[in-house]
Amino acid sequence: MAEHEQRCKACEGTGMLADDEGWQYKCSVCHGDGVYSQSDANREARVMSVDQNNRLLD
Repeated sequence: MAEHEQRCKACEGTGMLADDEGWQYKCSVCHGDGVYSQSDANREARVMSVDQNNRLLD
């Protein structure tokens, strides 16, 4: 697990997020590694596709 200062706050260092139905997907903030670093801050945000039920499509 990452150090507390660098651990991604969105996924709490796990690298995975889940929606309200329990579907899991790679964290879009830290890109799945659980650590929020300067390189993550420099990446552009991408719009994720969703289906009609608002579930993420990967």
